[in-house]
Formats: sequence, structure tokens, C-alpha cells
Amino acid sequence: MHIWVDADACPNAIKAIVYRAANRSKIHTTLVANHPLHTPPCAHIHFVQVTAGFDVADEYIATRVSTDDIVITGDIPLAAIVVGKGAQAINPRGMLYTPHNVKQALAMRNFMEEMRNTGQIKTQQPALDSRDKQAFANTLDKLLAKKKRASK
Repeated sequence: MHIWVDADACPNAIKAIVYRAANRSKIHTTLVANHPLHTPPCAHIHFVQVTAGFDVADEYIATRVSTDDIVITGDIPLAAIVVGKGAQAINPRGMLYTPHNVKQALAMRNFMEEMRNTGQIKTQQPALDSRDKQAFANTLDKLLAKKKRASK
């Protein structure tokens, strides 16, 4: 099992939760971004800096993810790829993407992007709040516990 973090736009509060979980569970965790990133000194936490460019970090993760892995991403197209490969994907607000909901989330994302591009709506994601952080931590903990039970 491996935790992958699409770290380009991942909020610092979510990265801190992932660091604690990786340290506590001793699960290999890799953060991928196209800009320098400081990670805490921990044998289980690694950082990979990819070249700058559109979706380069996403492609790096997508080509390396395995069925037993967890990917933290706010990028729904990446989540769809991850779920399609049999892995788990969680967004920073704690939503677990599944084969049952990722297609709908992708369709909604594409619809909203089209509405924004045509100027029909102007939306901005609200700031991450304490409920979002707690939902993320709970979802991650549940997944880790489930995977730990399955490995026994």
C-alpha cells in the first residue's frame, strides 16, 4: 500500500493530516508537485518534484498507482483514473471517490467548467473549514483501518 498526494494544490492542513497518518501507520507516502515542497523528516514520507506543466504531477501518479493505493487529490479526472485502476481516491474535503460516484462527479465537474467558460456562472470553491478537515481525516482513517484489516 502507498499513499500518493497530488500536492500541487493540496492544502497545507490536509498535508499535515497525511503526514501524521503516514508517520503513525508507517505507510509509504509520496507527495508529487511541480514546485519545491518541504516535507517533515520521516522515513515513510517522500517528495517528488516533476517538471512544470499541465497535469504532469497527475500523470506521474496515474502511471504509478496500484490497486492497493490511496490517492489524495482534488483533481476529479485524476480520481477517475485512479478509481478505474482499482485504487482509492479522496478529495481534500473527505469525499471518497468510488466506481459508483466518480463518473457523476466527473460529469458535474465538466458541466460546471463549461458553465464557467461560457460566463454563465462564476463559482469559487469555498475555503476549507474545520468540518472539511475532520471529514478528510475520518475518511483517511477509515480507509487505512480497512486496508490494515484486509492485510491481516
